[in-house]
Amino acid sequence: MAYDEELAQRIHDLLEREPGVTSRKMFGGLGFMVDGHMAVAAGSQGSLMVRADPADAEAWVDGESVNPMEMRGRPMTGWLLVAPEALVDDEQLQLWVDRGVGHARSLPPKET
Repeated sequence: MAYDEELAQRIHDLLEREPGVTSRKMFGGLGFMVDGHMAVAAGSQGSLMVRADPADAEAWVDGESVNPMEMRGRPMTGWLLVAPEALVDDEQLQLWVDRGVGHARSLPPKET
Protein backbone atom coordinates (compact mmCIF):
# COMPACT_ATOMS: atom_id res chain seq x y z
CA MET A 1 0.00 0.00 0.00
CA ALA A 2 1.31 3.46 -0.87
CA TYR A 3 2.13 6.09 1.73
CA ASP A 4 -0.29 8.85 2.72
CA GLU A 5 0.61 11.76 0.43
CA GLU A 6 -1.20 14.35 2.55
CA LEU A 7 0.78 13.33 5.63
CA ALA A 8 4.00 13.33 3.60
CA GLN A 9 3.30 16.92 2.50
CA ARG A 10 2.58 17.99 6.08
CA ILE A 11 5.90 16.49 7.19
CA HIS A 12 7.70 18.14 4.29
CA ASP A 13 6.21 21.50 5.25
CA LEU A 14 7.45 21.10 8.83
CA LEU A 15 10.95 20.10 7.73
CA GLU A 16 11.52 22.32 4.70
CA ARG A 17 13.83 24.71 6.61
CA GLU A 18 15.58 22.00 8.60
CA PRO A 19 19.19 21.51 7.40
CA GLY A 20 20.31 18.14 6.08
CA VAL A 21 16.82 16.76 5.37
CA THR A 22 16.15 14.55 2.37
CA SER A 23 13.33 12.15 1.55
CA ARG A 24 13.10 8.86 -0.26
CA LYS A 25 10.65 6.06 -0.79
CA MET A 26 11.32 3.05 1.38
CA PHE A 27 9.42 0.28 3.20
CA GLY A 28 6.22 1.29 1.40
CA GLY A 29 6.43 4.78 2.87
CA LEU A 30 8.20 8.07 2.31
CA GLY A 31 11.11 8.35 4.70
CA PHE A 32 12.56 11.66 5.83
CA MET A 33 16.26 11.46 6.50
CA VAL A 34 18.33 13.85 8.62
CA ASP A 35 22.00 13.80 7.68
CA GLY A 36 21.47 10.32 6.28
CA HIS A 37 19.60 8.90 9.28
CA MET A 38 15.92 8.08 9.01
CA ALA A 39 13.92 10.28 11.41
CA VAL A 40 10.27 9.79 10.42
CA ALA A 41 8.27 8.27 7.60
CA ALA A 42 4.79 8.76 6.22
CA GLY A 43 3.18 5.35 6.16
CA SER A 44 -0.05 4.09 4.72
CA GLN A 45 -3.46 5.24 5.90
CA GLY A 46 -2.06 8.30 7.68
CA SER A 47 0.26 6.55 10.12
CA LEU A 48 3.64 7.99 11.06
CA MET A 49 6.75 5.94 11.73
CA VAL A 50 9.02 7.68 14.23
CA ARG A 51 12.59 6.83 15.12
CA ALA A 52 13.18 7.24 18.85
CA ASP A 53 15.66 6.41 21.55
CA PRO A 54 14.46 3.03 22.83
CA ALA A 55 14.48 4.33 26.42
CA ASP A 56 12.16 7.21 25.49
CA ALA A 57 10.03 5.18 23.10
CA GLU A 58 8.90 2.80 25.79
CA ALA A 59 7.44 5.68 27.83
CA TRP A 60 5.57 7.10 24.83
CA VAL A 61 3.74 3.86 23.93
CA ASP A 62 0.12 4.01 25.04
CA GLY A 63 -1.14 0.86 23.32
CA GLU A 64 -3.78 2.81 21.41
CA SER A 65 -2.49 5.61 19.20
CA VAL A 66 1.23 4.98 19.79
CA ASN A 67 2.63 1.46 19.48
CA PRO A 68 5.97 -0.21 18.88
CA MET A 69 6.65 -0.57 15.17
CA GLU A 70 6.54 -4.08 13.74
CA MET A 71 7.73 -5.24 10.37
CA ARG A 72 6.75 -8.69 9.15
CA GLY A 73 5.64 -9.55 12.67
CA ARG A 74 8.94 -8.59 14.27
CA PRO A 75 9.32 -5.64 16.66
CA MET A 76 11.64 -2.88 15.51
CA THR A 77 13.43 -1.52 18.56
CA GLY A 78 13.60 2.26 18.55
CA TRP A 79 10.69 2.72 16.15
CA LEU A 80 7.12 3.76 16.93
CA LEU A 81 3.97 3.75 14.86
CA VAL A 82 1.75 6.75 15.55
CA ALA A 83 -1.88 6.45 14.44
CA PRO A 84 -3.59 9.18 12.39
CA GLU A 85 -5.86 10.19 15.29
CA ALA A 86 -2.75 11.33 17.20
CA LEU A 87 -1.69 13.54 14.26
CA VAL A 88 -4.85 15.53 13.62
CA ASP A 89 -3.34 18.99 14.03
CA ASP A 90 0.07 20.34 13.13
CA GLU A 91 1.12 20.73 16.78
CA GLN A 92 0.64 17.00 17.36
CA LEU A 93 2.53 16.14 14.18
CA GLN A 94 5.30 18.62 15.10
CA LEU A 95 5.79 16.88 18.46
CA TRP A 96 6.41 13.51 16.81
CA VAL A 97 8.51 14.90 13.95
CA ASP A 98 10.66 16.78 16.50
CA ARG A 99 11.15 13.57 18.47
CA GLY A 100 12.28 11.70 15.36
CA VAL A 101 14.55 14.49 14.16
CA GLY A 102 16.02 14.95 17.62
CA HIS A 103 16.96 11.29 17.85
CA ALA A 104 18.34 11.20 14.30
CA ARG A 105 20.54 14.21 15.08
CA SER A 106 21.88 12.44 18.20
CA LEU A 107 23.28 9.56 16.13
CA PRO A 108 26.90 9.46 14.95
CA PRO A 109 27.49 10.90 11.47
CA LYS A 110 26.99 8.51 8.57
CA GLU A 111 30.13 7.61 6.70
CA THR A 112 29.96 8.43 3.02
